[in-house]
Amino acid sequence: MCGIAGHVGPTAPALLPAMLGLLKHRGPDDSGIHEGADIGLGMTRLAIIDLVTGQQPMGDVTGRYWIVFNGEIYNFRQLRAELEAAGRSFRTRSDTEVILHAYAAYGEACVERLRGMFAFAIWDGAERRLFLARDRLGKKPLYYWQRGRLLLFASEPKALLCHPAVSRSVDWQAFHHYLAFGYTPAAHSIFGEIRKLPPAHTALFTEGRLTLRGYWQLPSGPAPAGAPPVLAEQLAALRESLRESVRLRLESDVPLGVFLSGGVDSSAVVASMREVTSGRIATFSVGFGRAALAYDELPYARLVAQRFETDHHEEILEPDVQALLPSIVRAFDEPFADSSAIPTYVVAQATARHVKVALSGIGGDETFGGYPRYLGLRVSALHGKLPRWLRATSYAVARRLPDSASSRNLGDWARRFAALPDATPGDRYIAWTRFFGDQDIAELARPALAAQLEDGVDLAQRDAFAAYAHDDPIDGAFRVDLSTYLPDDLLAMADRMSMASSLEVRAPFCDHRIVEQSLALAPATKIPGFRLKGMLKAAYADVLPREVLAHRKQGFTIPLPAWLRRDLRPTLEDLLAPDRVRARGLFEVDVVEALKREHDRGVRGHADRLWTLMMAEMWMREYLDHHGLWTLR
Repeated sequence: MCGIAGHVGPTAPALLPAMLGLLKHRGPDDSGIHEGADIGLGMTRLAIIDLVTGQQPMGDVTGRYWIVFNGEIYNFRQLRAELEAAGRSFRTRSDTEVILHAYAAYGEACVERLRGMFAFAIWDGAERRLFLARDRLGKKPLYYWQRGRLLLFASEPKALLCHPAVSRSVDWQAFHHYLAFGYTPAAHSIFGEIRKLPPAHTALFTEGRLTLRGYWQLPSGPAPAGAPPVLAEQLAALRESLRESVRLRLESDVPLGVFLSGGVDSSAVVASMREVTSGRIATFSVGFGRAALAYDELPYARLVAQRFETDHHEEILEPDVQALLPSIVRAFDEPFADSSAIPTYVVAQATARHVKVALSGIGGDETFGGYPRYLGLRVSALHGKLPRWLRATSYAVARRLPDSASSRNLGDWARRFAALPDATPGDRYIAWTRFFGDQDIAELARPALAAQLEDGVDLAQRDAFAAYAHDDPIDGAFRVDLSTYLPDDLLAMADRMSMASSLEVRAPFCDHRIVEQSLALAPATKIPGFRLKGMLKAAYADVLPREVLAHRKQGFTIPLPAWLRRDLRPTLEDLLAPDRVRARGLFEVDVVEALKREHDRGVRGHADRLWTLMMAEMWMREYLDHHGLWTLR
C-alpha cells in the first residue's frame, strides 16, 4: 500500500519530491524515485508484504520496465507460480514484481489476471510509453493531468496541484454531480483539468496521446439456464466464496484487524476469518455514547467479539467533531458529503494505533441487498397499481407525517417514496439516492451557477439501471449502487479516511468474483420476501448471534440531524451564514435559510442537504479561497 506519483515529459527536478511529500501519509515507511529522460516515477510506501525487498519503484532485471504500485494482489502467489513455470525468475517475494513480470509476459491484458485492489503505472523504456491501470471496482484511486506531451499522475489530486500549470478551476459538471449525490463522478474530479482513471480501465500514454480502455464490466445477466441449485447449496456456496475472499485478504507480513460495526456484513467477515485462522483477531468499533443510542451498534459488536473471542477495541465519538472536519476535507481534496466519513476516520485512527491492515464489510449491502430502498422498489410496484387518485392521496398523507430524529426517518422515507407516483422504477430509485433533485437544484442555484449546469447529471445511474436482469428492477438498483455509489462514495471514503491514518483497508465483499456471483442470483434469492439480506443472514444463521441477525439495519451513520441542531449548530451558522452565502454567489440565500429553519424547527429533516452545502463551503475555503481564486472563474 502506498502513494504513487509520476510524470512523462520535462518537469522541474523538485516536482516529484514535492508530490511525494504530500502523499507521505499514504506510505510513511519508505519512499523512492526512479528518473530517466523526461520521466519520473515515485512512491511512498506502507510496507505490508515483503518488508525487506519490496521497495519501489521496482525495475525488471533488464531495466526496460519500471513500476510503482498502490494496492495488493491477492492471487500473486498463483500468478508467480505460472510465470515461473513459463521460465521467468524472481528476485523478491513481493506482489509488485509479479505485476511487472505479468505485464512483460501478457502486455495490457495482464490486468485481467489480477485479483485484488490496485492502481499502478509501468514505464516501458524501450517503447517509451506509460501504462496505467486501476482495479475493477475502483478501490484504489488514480488521478491524472495532461497537456500535450506532458502527463502527470498521482494517487491524490493534491500531488498534481504541485505543478504550476495545473489549474484549480472547477469542473462544474462534477460540482453538479456533487450537489445531486454528494460525491464527484467516476471520470471527473472537482478540478476541471484533473481527471480520474475510471474503475476497470487502463490507459496508455505514448507520443503525447492518451488512450483509455475498459477491461471489465458488471456481468449482464443470470447464470446459464439449468436446474436451479437448492437453497442449501446456494448458502454453502456463499459461505465458501466469502471464506475464500477473506482468506486471501489475510496475506500480510504485519498485524491486521477488522472493522466491526455490529451489522451482519462485518460480523460475517469476522466469522469467516475465524473459520480460516485460529490466531488472534483484533476488532475495532466506534460508538456514539448515551446521547445517540439510536445510532449505536456497540452492543451488537460486543456480542460478535465475544462469540469469536476477538481482541476487541472501542472508540466513542463525541458530538464535538468540528476539529476533525478540516483534516477530513484535506484528505479528500474534493468536496465529499457522506457524513459517514467522520466515524470512518475515527475508527481508522483508532485501528491504526494497533495494526496496519483492517478488513471491512464494505460492499455487503450492494452485493446481498441491505438497503431499505431496495424494498421500496418492491413496494412501489404494488403502489403503482393503485388508482391515480389514491396514489395522490398517499402523497398528501405522507407530506403531513413528522420527521423522526432517529436513524430511520420514516416521515422522510414516506414523502420520498410517494413523491413520484408516475415515475419509472429507475427514475424513482435514482431520485431516492439523491441529496438534491433537479427541481431542488433549480431553486437553489443562483443564475451564475445555473448557467454552468447541464442536463444528464444522473446519466451513469440511468444507464446502469437500464441494464437490469432477472426481469426484476431491483437488479437495476444493485447495478446503480455497484457501478456508482460503491466505487465513487464508499470505496473512495474508505481509501481516503484509512490512508489519512496510514492504514490499509481490505474489503472481502468487493472481490470481483463475489460481485459476479451475486449478480447471477435473482434479487428474490438475496432478498426473500421483505427480508433485507435474507440470504446472507441465512448463510450465517448457525454462527452469528441471534440478536445481530434480528436487529434492524442502522448503517455506519452519525446522529447528524441532532448534531446540526445542537453541537454543530455554530459550525453550520459559520459556513452557511447569509452574508457568506450571498458573497459566494452560488446559492440563493432564501433557499438556504429555509432549509436551515425547517431543519432546526423539526418541520423537515434536511441534514444531508445542509451537510452537502457545508462541505462544499469548507472545500472552497480550503482549496479556492486560500489560493486567491473565485469559484466561478
